[in-house]
Amino acid sequence: MNRIKNAFKNKPIFMPYFPLGYPDLPTSIDVIEALAKNGADLIEVGLSFSDPLADGPVIQQATQVALEKGITVKKSLESVKELRNRGVTIPLILMGYFNPMLAYGLEKFIHDAREAGANGFIIPDLPLEEAEEFELALSGAVGEDEALPLIQMLAPTSPDERMESIARTAKGFIYLVSVTGVTGERREISDDLGELINRVRAHTSAPVCVGFGIGTPEQAAQVGALADGVIVGSACVKMIGSSKKPVETAKQFAAEFRGALR
Repeated sequence: MNRIKNAFKNKPIFMPYFPLGYPDLPTSIDVIEALAKNGADLIEVGLSFSDPLADGPVIQQATQVALEKGITVKKSLESVKELRNRGVTIPLILMGYFNPMLAYGLEKFIHDAREAGANGFIIPDLPLEEAEEFELALSGAVGEDEALPLIQMLAPTSPDERMESIARTAKGFIYLVSVTGVTGERREISDDLGELINRVRAHTSAPVCVGFGIGTPEQAAQVGALADGVIVGSACVKMIGSSKKPVETAKQFAAEFRGALR
Protein backbone atom coordinates (compact mmCIF):
# COMPACT_ATOMS: atom_id res chain seq x y z
CA MET A 1 0.00 0.00 0.00
CA ASN A 2 2.90 2.37 0.71
CA ARG A 3 4.14 2.00 -2.86
CA ILE A 4 0.68 2.95 -4.15
CA LYS A 5 0.37 5.93 -1.78
CA ASN A 6 3.80 7.17 -2.83
CA ALA A 7 2.87 6.86 -6.52
CA PHE A 8 0.03 9.35 -6.02
CA LYS A 9 2.24 12.05 -4.52
CA ASN A 10 2.66 13.51 -8.01
CA LYS A 11 -0.78 13.51 -9.60
CA PRO A 12 -2.08 12.81 -12.15
CA ILE A 13 -0.25 9.51 -12.49
CA PHE A 14 0.31 7.54 -15.70
CA MET A 15 -0.73 3.88 -15.51
CA PRO A 16 -0.19 1.76 -18.62
CA TYR A 17 -1.42 -1.82 -19.00
CA PHE A 18 0.64 -4.55 -20.64
CA PRO A 19 0.13 -8.33 -20.59
CA LEU A 20 2.92 -10.69 -19.65
CA GLY A 21 3.74 -13.14 -22.42
CA TYR A 22 3.04 -10.81 -25.36
CA PRO A 23 4.48 -10.94 -27.96
CA ASP A 24 6.57 -13.42 -25.98
CA LEU A 25 7.55 -13.66 -22.33
CA PRO A 26 11.11 -12.21 -22.43
CA THR A 27 9.98 -9.26 -24.58
CA SER A 28 7.01 -8.53 -22.32
CA ILE A 29 9.29 -8.37 -19.27
CA ASP A 30 11.62 -6.00 -21.12
CA VAL A 31 8.65 -3.86 -22.22
CA ILE A 32 7.22 -3.56 -18.70
CA GLU A 33 10.66 -2.67 -17.36
CA ALA A 34 10.98 0.00 -20.07
CA LEU A 35 7.56 1.46 -19.23
CA ALA A 36 8.43 1.49 -15.53
CA LYS A 37 11.76 3.26 -16.00
CA ASN A 38 10.65 5.83 -18.57
CA GLY A 39 7.57 7.49 -17.16
CA ALA A 40 4.99 5.05 -15.80
CA ASP A 41 4.02 5.71 -12.18
CA LEU A 42 2.17 2.43 -11.73
CA ILE A 43 1.65 -0.50 -14.11
CA GLU A 44 -1.29 -2.82 -14.63
CA VAL A 45 0.41 -6.14 -15.32
CA GLY A 46 -1.87 -8.34 -17.37
CA LEU A 47 -2.52 -12.00 -16.49
CA SER A 48 -3.89 -13.70 -19.59
CA PHE A 49 -7.18 -15.62 -19.62
CA SER A 50 -9.05 -17.36 -22.42
CA ASP A 51 -12.32 -15.47 -21.85
CA PRO A 52 -11.46 -11.81 -21.02
CA LEU A 53 -14.98 -10.39 -20.87
CA ALA A 54 -14.04 -6.77 -20.17
CA ASP A 55 -11.40 -6.51 -22.88
CA GLY A 56 -11.73 -5.29 -26.43
CA PRO A 57 -10.19 -6.89 -29.55
CA VAL A 58 -6.66 -5.50 -29.11
CA ILE A 59 -6.15 -6.90 -25.62
CA GLN A 60 -8.07 -10.08 -26.41
CA GLN A 61 -5.74 -10.78 -29.33
CA ALA A 62 -2.63 -10.01 -27.26
CA THR A 63 -3.63 -12.26 -24.37
CA GLN A 64 -4.55 -15.03 -26.80
CA VAL A 65 -1.05 -14.84 -28.28
CA ALA A 66 0.40 -14.96 -24.77
CA LEU A 67 -1.62 -18.09 -23.96
CA GLU A 68 -0.56 -19.75 -27.22
CA LYS A 69 3.06 -18.99 -26.33
CA GLY A 70 2.58 -20.81 -23.02
CA ILE A 71 2.05 -18.07 -20.42
CA THR A 72 0.71 -19.30 -17.08
CA VAL A 73 -0.09 -17.72 -13.72
CA LYS A 74 3.09 -19.27 -12.29
CA LYS A 75 5.26 -17.85 -15.06
CA SER A 76 3.55 -14.48 -14.67
CA LEU A 77 4.34 -14.31 -10.96
CA GLU A 78 7.93 -15.36 -11.63
CA SER A 79 8.11 -12.50 -14.14
CA VAL A 80 6.95 -9.98 -11.53
CA LYS A 81 9.77 -11.20 -9.30
CA GLU A 82 12.20 -10.80 -12.20
CA LEU A 83 11.03 -7.20 -12.68
CA ARG A 84 11.72 -6.49 -9.01
CA ASN A 85 15.15 -8.08 -9.36
CA ARG A 86 15.82 -5.70 -12.26
CA GLY A 87 15.19 -2.72 -10.04
CA VAL A 88 11.58 -1.89 -10.91
CA THR A 89 10.27 -0.10 -7.82
CA ILE A 90 6.93 1.38 -8.93
CA PRO A 91 3.67 -0.37 -7.95
CA LEU A 92 2.76 -3.40 -10.05
CA ILE A 93 -0.96 -4.25 -9.94
CA LEU A 94 -1.96 -7.66 -11.27
CA MET A 95 -4.93 -7.36 -13.63
CA GLY A 96 -6.61 -10.65 -14.42
CA TYR A 97 -9.74 -12.76 -14.18
CA PHE A 98 -10.92 -14.84 -11.26
CA ASN A 99 -10.94 -18.38 -12.70
CA PRO A 100 -7.15 -18.76 -13.17
CA MET A 101 -6.59 -17.45 -9.64
CA LEU A 102 -9.16 -19.88 -8.26
CA ALA A 103 -7.55 -22.76 -10.18
CA TYR A 104 -4.13 -21.78 -8.81
CA GLY A 105 -5.56 -21.70 -5.27
CA LEU A 106 -6.55 -18.33 -3.82
CA GLU A 107 -4.38 -18.42 -0.71
CA LYS A 108 -1.37 -19.71 -2.65
CA PHE A 109 -1.94 -17.15 -5.41
CA ILE A 110 -2.10 -14.25 -2.96
CA HIS A 111 0.94 -15.51 -1.04
CA ASP A 112 2.99 -16.04 -4.20
CA ALA A 113 1.91 -12.68 -5.66
CA ARG A 114 2.99 -10.88 -2.49
CA GLU A 115 6.30 -12.77 -2.41
CA ALA A 116 6.92 -11.88 -6.06
CA GLY A 117 6.45 -8.18 -5.34
CA ALA A 118 2.91 -7.44 -6.57
CA ASN A 119 1.12 -4.55 -4.90
CA GLY A 120 -2.55 -5.30 -5.53
CA PHE A 121 -5.16 -6.82 -7.80
CA ILE A 122 -7.74 -5.75 -10.38
CA ILE A 123 -10.27 -8.49 -11.17
CA PRO A 124 -12.95 -7.26 -13.61
CA ASP A 125 -15.23 -10.27 -13.21
CA LEU A 126 -15.21 -10.20 -9.39
CA PRO A 127 -17.71 -7.54 -8.26
CA LEU A 128 -17.76 -6.35 -4.67
CA GLU A 129 -20.81 -8.48 -3.88
CA GLU A 130 -18.88 -11.66 -4.76
CA ALA A 131 -15.44 -10.69 -3.45
CA GLU A 132 -15.75 -11.84 0.16
CA GLU A 133 -13.77 -15.06 -0.36
CA PHE A 134 -10.92 -13.19 -2.05
CA GLU A 135 -10.95 -10.41 0.57
CA LEU A 136 -10.82 -12.98 3.38
CA ALA A 137 -7.86 -14.68 1.71
CA LEU A 138 -6.13 -11.30 1.36
CA SER A 139 -6.50 -10.37 5.02
CA GLY A 140 -5.90 -13.94 6.18
CA ALA A 141 -2.46 -13.92 4.58
CA VAL A 142 -1.06 -11.04 6.67
CA GLY A 143 -3.85 -9.35 8.61
CA GLU A 144 -6.28 -6.72 7.38
CA ASP A 145 -3.99 -3.72 7.89
CA GLU A 146 -1.22 -5.22 5.74
CA ALA A 147 -3.41 -6.86 3.09
CA LEU A 148 -2.81 -6.06 -0.56
CA PRO A 149 -5.72 -4.06 -2.00
CA LEU A 150 -8.36 -5.44 -4.31
CA ILE A 151 -9.00 -2.45 -6.57
CA GLN A 152 -12.69 -1.98 -7.30
CA MET A 153 -14.12 -0.77 -10.60
CA LEU A 154 -16.94 1.71 -11.12
CA ALA A 155 -18.72 2.62 -14.35
CA PRO A 156 -21.09 5.33 -15.60
CA THR A 157 -23.92 2.83 -15.18
CA SER A 158 -23.19 2.20 -11.46
CA PRO A 159 -26.24 3.21 -9.39
CA ASP A 160 -25.58 5.87 -6.73
CA GLU A 161 -26.10 3.43 -3.86
CA ARG A 162 -23.60 0.94 -5.26
CA MET A 163 -21.15 3.67 -6.17
CA GLU A 164 -21.28 4.94 -2.59
CA SER A 165 -20.74 1.50 -1.02
CA ILE A 166 -17.76 0.73 -3.29
CA ALA A 167 -16.18 4.18 -3.01
CA ARG A 168 -16.58 4.34 0.76
CA THR A 169 -14.56 1.15 1.33
CA ALA A 170 -12.08 1.60 -1.54
CA LYS A 171 -8.47 0.56 -1.00
CA GLY A 172 -5.52 1.71 -3.06
CA PHE A 173 -7.47 3.65 -5.68
CA ILE A 174 -10.70 3.43 -7.65
CA TYR A 175 -10.66 2.26 -11.27
CA LEU A 176 -13.30 4.39 -12.96
CA VAL A 177 -14.45 3.09 -16.33
CA SER A 178 -15.03 6.18 -18.47
CA VAL A 179 -17.47 4.58 -20.91
CA THR A 180 -19.80 1.64 -21.13
CA GLY A 181 -18.55 -1.36 -23.11
CA VAL A 182 -15.17 -3.08 -23.39
CA THR A 183 -11.64 -1.68 -23.41
CA GLY A 184 -10.41 0.11 -26.51
CA GLU A 185 -9.54 3.52 -27.86
CA ARG A 186 -12.32 6.09 -28.42
CA ARG A 187 -12.31 9.17 -30.63
CA GLU A 188 -13.12 11.57 -27.85
CA ILE A 189 -13.50 11.82 -24.10
CA SER A 190 -17.03 11.83 -22.70
CA ASP A 191 -18.41 15.28 -21.88
CA ASP A 192 -19.85 13.83 -18.69
CA LEU A 193 -16.52 12.54 -17.32
CA GLY A 194 -15.96 15.43 -14.91
CA GLU A 195 -19.42 15.02 -13.44
CA LEU A 196 -18.87 11.25 -13.10
CA ILE A 197 -15.56 11.77 -11.26
CA ASN A 198 -17.22 14.25 -8.90
CA ARG A 199 -19.97 11.71 -8.16
CA VAL A 200 -17.32 9.21 -7.07
CA ARG A 201 -15.26 11.73 -5.09
CA ALA A 202 -18.32 12.67 -3.06
CA HIS A 203 -18.01 9.30 -1.32
CA THR A 204 -14.26 8.72 -0.96
CA SER A 205 -10.83 10.20 -0.40
CA ALA A 206 -9.19 7.42 -2.44
CA PRO A 207 -7.57 8.48 -5.73
CA VAL A 208 -9.80 8.13 -8.78
CA CYS A 209 -8.11 6.74 -11.91
CA VAL A 210 -9.84 6.70 -15.27
CA GLY A 211 -9.47 3.99 -17.91
CA PHE A 212 -11.13 2.66 -21.08
CA GLY A 213 -10.99 4.78 -24.21
CA ILE A 214 -7.81 6.83 -23.68
CA GLY A 215 -5.62 6.48 -26.75
CA THR A 216 -3.46 9.58 -27.20
CA PRO A 217 -1.29 11.84 -25.02
CA GLU A 218 -3.75 14.65 -25.74
CA GLN A 219 -6.66 12.61 -24.41
CA ALA A 220 -4.56 11.63 -21.40
CA ALA A 221 -3.94 15.31 -20.65
CA GLN A 222 -7.68 16.00 -20.87
CA VAL A 223 -8.48 13.20 -18.43
CA GLY A 224 -5.51 14.04 -16.20
CA ALA A 225 -6.91 17.53 -15.68
CA LEU A 226 -9.93 15.90 -14.03
CA ALA A 227 -8.72 12.62 -12.48
CA ASP A 228 -5.92 11.48 -10.16
CA GLY A 229 -4.63 8.97 -12.68
CA VAL A 230 -4.90 7.94 -16.32
CA ILE A 231 -5.00 4.28 -17.36
CA VAL A 232 -3.95 3.42 -20.91
CA GLY A 233 -4.38 -0.16 -22.09
CA SER A 234 -5.36 -0.90 -25.67
CA ALA A 235 -3.34 1.96 -27.18
CA CYS A 236 -0.27 0.81 -25.25
CA VAL A 237 -0.63 -2.82 -26.30
CA LYS A 238 -1.40 -1.92 -29.91
CA MET A 239 1.51 0.45 -30.42
CA ILE A 240 4.12 -1.68 -28.67
CA GLY A 241 2.82 -4.98 -30.03
CA SER A 242 2.93 -3.79 -33.63
CA SER A 243 6.44 -2.35 -33.34
CA LYS A 244 9.58 -3.99 -34.72
CA LYS A 245 11.42 -2.53 -31.72
CA PRO A 246 8.90 -2.98 -28.90
CA VAL A 247 11.22 -2.00 -26.05
CA GLU A 248 12.25 1.27 -27.73
CA THR A 249 8.60 1.96 -28.53
CA ALA A 250 7.67 1.33 -24.88
CA LYS A 251 10.27 3.87 -23.74
CA GLN A 252 8.92 6.47 -26.16
CA PHE A 253 5.29 5.69 -25.32
CA ALA A 254 5.86 6.12 -21.59
CA ALA A 255 7.83 9.33 -22.04
CA GLU A 256 5.18 10.90 -24.29
CA PHE A 257 2.29 10.14 -21.95
CA ARG A 258 4.25 11.19 -18.89
CA GLY A 259 5.13 14.45 -20.65
CA ALA A 260 1.49 15.09 -21.51
CA LEU A 261 0.43 14.62 -17.88
CA ARG A 262 3.10 16.93 -16.49
